[in-house]
Amino acid sequence: MKRGDWGEQAAADYLTARGYTIVTRNYRTRWGEIDLIVQDDRYLVFVEVKTRKSSAFAAAREAVGAAKQHRMLETAQIWLSEHPTALQPRLDVIEVYGSEGGPARHIEHIPNAFEA
Repeated sequence: MKRGDWGEQAAADYLTARGYTIVTRNYRTRWGEIDLIVQDDRYLVFVEVKTRKSSAFAAAREAVGAAKQHRMLETAQIWLSEHPTALQPRLDVIEVYGSEGGPARHIEHIPNAFEA
């Protein structure tokens, strides 16, 4: 399993353990991709998962720059136009630290990681 796939699975497990339901994974449009779309009773959450072996050089969230944020927002808007919902949309980042094949050493969930 590739590191990114492993990290996305670790993030999905983390979120489901906290009461979220997985709506879809790897939603793609020509403008971008959203790793996970999940929901709870209040929010429809568009999640970018960043996986790193460690945070020695920089936090994983720093890899979600302005261009990635813009693509994520555009892609979320397309999802919402195709799947209307009464839930409040939110854009989150989840950082997963560890090595594929083993347990995640640390998971950091940043709700509402950037403003739309």
